[in-house]
Amino acid sequence: MLDIFEILGPIMVGPSSSHTAGAVRIGRMARTLLGEPPVKADIGLYGSFAETGRGHGTDRALVAGLLGMKPDDLRIPHSFEIAGEQGLDFQVHPVELREAHPNTAVLTVEGASGRKTCVQAASTGGGRIRVDQLDGVAVSFTGIFNTLILRHWDVPGELAHLTKELSDGGINIANMSLMRDRRGGSVMTIFEIDQPVPEAVREKLAQVPCVVSVIYYEKEGD
Repeated sequence: MLDIFEILGPIMVGPSSSHTAGAVRIGRMARTLLGEPPVKADIGLYGSFAETGRGHGTDRALVAGLLGMKPDDLRIPHSFEIAGEQGLDFQVHPVELREAHPNTAVLTVEGASGRKTCVQAASTGGGRIRVDQLDGVAVSFTGIFNTLILRHWDVPGELAHLTKELSDGGINIANMSLMRDRRGGSVMTIFEIDQPVPEAVREKLAQVPCVVSVIYYEKEGD
């Protein structure tokens, strides 16, 4: 069944929902996953993004997202100039990928603290996006849901502890995925959540033994 978003598309600035609205959301996602405003960004464009992105404003849309703008922000066409004013140093270039969606961007971003993250994401149509890689780990989440990304160690009972904290906080899990590098090694667990996750619940998750970091993406409109 189609929802109203799929019928009407997003409210946005720019000529193309994939090249503009989706690109802005990819930039915003990278900013959120970094956990702080970026001061450096390397932006690789693949496929259609690389071939027609400049004409459709994809490069400006990605930078706008990195600055925290939403798809309907009237400042998107001026994002390069605003980036200069806000101290965001960036470069945009084509990139070669294997078996990637044709509207894919790879953003390697760094904050003032020195923290870095690398996000590969695709604009899948109608302003929707899908994150395909996070720091070299294959993932799949869309930002349609409120999303928790937890990094922790692979120890017995850890996942049960995390889900109990969410349950105790009245949080309902829509989808969950878990990726680990090896038994007993590092784990990335992604929870897509039906409702916003209060800060108090996120703080409790961060205090769970063996949790390294908690990143939260709140979907637009919540």
